[in-house]
Amino acid sequence: MNLAQLHYTSAPPGPDGSGFRFTAVSPGVPASLLREAEQLIGYEPPRDAPPRPSADQLGSFPQALSLNVLSDGSRLLARSVYTGADYSGRWGNFHAHAVHLPQPADADEPARGQLPITAWGSPQWAADSPPAGVPVPPLASVPAPGPLDLGALAAFVASRGPWLAGFFADVRRLAEDPAAPQLVLVEQDSEAVAWWIMLACSVLPHRRGQWLTFTTYTRRPQLARQQIIGVVPEDGTGLAGQEHRYRVYDAARAAAPEPAPDAWAQTAARIWQAQRQELFAHVRRLPGPPGGASGPSGPSEPSGPYEAGPLAALALAAGVGLDSAGRAAAADWAAGHRAALDGAQLRALTWALARPADDRGPEEAAASGRLLSALAGWAPPAVSEPLVELALAGAVRSGGAAPPAGLLGEPARLRLAAELEPELRAALTDPAREPADRVGLLRVGAELAVDTDALLPDVARQLAQALIADPESAYGEAVGAALAELPRLRELVFDRLDGLAAGDPAAGARLFAVTPLRPAGTGTGALPHLRMCAQAPAVAAGDRTKALTRLLEHSGASLEEDPLVLRTAMRLVWGTEPPTAGEAWLALSALGERAHREAGTWELLARAAVSAPAGDRDAEALAVELLRRCSTELPTALRASLLLLELARNLRAREIGPGWVRQALALGTAGPTPTAREHAYAAVAAHLLSDDRPESELRALIESNDAELLAAYRRAARQPRVADRLRLDPRYAAECFATWSSQPQAGPAWQEARTDLLDGVLRPVVRGLPAPQLAALEEALARLGGRWSEDFRGWQRPGAFGRLRDRFGGSGRRGAKGASGNPPPRGGSGGPVAPGDPGGPAGSGGAAADGRRP
Repeated sequence: MNLAQLHYTSAPPGPDGSGFRFTAVSPGVPASLLREAEQLIGYEPPRDAPPRPSADQLGSFPQALSLNVLSDGSRLLARSVYTGADYSGRWGNFHAHAVHLPQPADADEPARGQLPITAWGSPQWAADSPPAGVPVPPLASVPAPGPLDLGALAAFVASRGPWLAGFFADVRRLAEDPAAPQLVLVEQDSEAVAWWIMLACSVLPHRRGQWLTFTTYTRRPQLARQQIIGVVPEDGTGLAGQEHRYRVYDAARAAAPEPAPDAWAQTAARIWQAQRQELFAHVRRLPGPPGGASGPSGPSEPSGPYEAGPLAALALAAGVGLDSAGRAAAADWAAGHRAALDGAQLRALTWALARPADDRGPEEAAASGRLLSALAGWAPPAVSEPLVELALAGAVRSGGAAPPAGLLGEPARLRLAAELEPELRAALTDPAREPADRVGLLRVGAELAVDTDALLPDVARQLAQALIADPESAYGEAVGAALAELPRLRELVFDRLDGLAAGDPAAGARLFAVTPLRPAGTGTGALPHLRMCAQAPAVAAGDRTKALTRLLEHSGASLEEDPLVLRTAMRLVWGTEPPTAGEAWLALSALGERAHREAGTWELLARAAVSAPAGDRDAEALAVELLRRCSTELPTALRASLLLLELARNLRAREIGPGWVRQALALGTAGPTPTAREHAYAAVAAHLLSDDRPESELRALIESNDAELLAAYRRAARQPRVADRLRLDPRYAAECFATWSSQPQAGPAWQEARTDLLDGVLRPVVRGLPAPQLAALEEALARLGGRWSEDFRGWQRPGAFGRLRDRFGGSGRRGAKGASGNPPPRGGSGGPVAPGDPGGPAGSGGAAADGRRP
């Protein structure tokens, strides 16, 4: 390289004038560079400097070694020193010797050469300008480093130790963020500032250290533009309160800050304090992540230059003590770069990670575990064994993960077993330990050959309960490994799970849905409930009765030997809801009465029948079968529901004796399900509107005054088939008129019902009848005897209701409204009084000629 030199001072009067100017410059330096450099290399002596210092005093004046980036991207390295007072002005005279460092042509070229700060104290810096006429040749390199007192530097680092981590963190910000605050170093001796800058450049990647701008001294820090600024104490006052612009380090007057939460900076500080600064050069030779990142003032460096892991790994391997964050970073990096360290370094690293430490936290323990997993089977046992011991002790004492089995040598195993066995047993019986922790402890016991068989049942019970209650939280890598490695534990856990799944099949199915557990490897008939829970998702779709059969087959158990598998299977198929009546009928037919009774599913079949929608013929058949086989074992309300369904079935089959209306009403008050009552009442109402309806049952209906049964009767009367029959069968229409007109005094529910039936059902039909059919209806009424024909004609006449209301409905205005409180339709009436009723034709007895009523 050809590095141009520049000399600048206050020259005496001569041909070129007097005052401050460049007195000697290497050939080829453009005037624009000189103009820019002139603004950067000035020197102002300290405030308390003597006006006319002696030669000895001049040696104590601060030296200003500075590095600046010029507008064209090149750099200017300069040293400015005070030379004493003369005619040049109130500041006296100074001499600046500068070297121009051009920007590298290739930004991707690896950084070479020494760092600019190493030129501090170089003998190549000139104390004054060369004689006139003497050429100033370019330099081949940055001025050679001056003598460095390593002892003094070590003492300096020790005295500034509490500030180092924060300083390195701020240096990192300078390299990463162009807007980062400038660093102000307050030191009486400018050499101390140079040491600060040496520390800063040493921890940075080499290229970024070359581009870090600085000055070891300035009288006016507010005007300085370098990233790191050195000032004497009297010039540093007032800067500490401007945190957005400056970060001030004044070790003489300010307390050390809190440790920076930056593992890289903390590690760098520990390395310097241990005087192992050569590690910063070593770390640059380790593999790092690919890619690049541009520095704020220079070419790019490989990405990840401030990753704590590689630096921390080298530090630990070199015997430098780190805090927990540094150790965790080292372990994590080494786990991903195990081949980057040689065998000796790896062994030293693992031993350093395994040393006793009061500040070891869960993050460090987890990182050490990851490193152990990376080394297992790859590194020699002597390398991984310290981490195995650390992991085993951590698992016992703090619930950490147990390491892979088989990594501990026999001498270490015996020693560690003797040390940890009492704590291990105490931890296994501690109810406060989580199930996963206790399972991990069993793995530790197996690794140390500690006999824990007596403690297995309790651990298995706790783990099984946790897996059923919350499988997603309870099952993890440690639990899976323990169940795979400890056959006896697996046997006990699965046996307990089978019993728990019998009590809560849905939870058992969820266990297998969210975890990889499977009841594989068990014998025929073993774990039948778990087998079905594991199989449930595969058979859930489609025909549920077939799914029930497939689950029972998959259980591998006989219903005679374990009848409860039927209950589990049914709950897996239908959940908390009962099957449909048809499905229940098939389940009963296929498996038999005894299986359901012993499984406790008999009541579930009954619920299937009584929950079926009204009109379900399967529900009727199922109810008859259930009552025939076992009626006394059912609760009263459930039995009443089944009896209602049986009554409905008998009514439809015409297999019923007298009193069935009162029977339906009595069962309806015994607490049956609404659907069963609705089902039976619909059947009763349909039968009361049929041809073979007995008069006594009609009377029981009317006298019951039961709103729900009467509502069912009204709904049945509005069926299209009833309207068709009324239109086509004069005799049926006449009987309906006589029935619906009878017993107006029976009660408000019947009053409302008969009004609705006459005006809402019969009247629309009668109004639409042609004359011949209307005449046939009147003839049928005449055959009934009494006054039915006359009452029918009066009922038909417009306004007849108003005149006949009192006669048909009792004294006063009674009957003017139905039970609903609404007046009958216009032209309607409460209907004529039935023969035999008070006010009706004598001798008729209130019955039709043939003794029937609709």
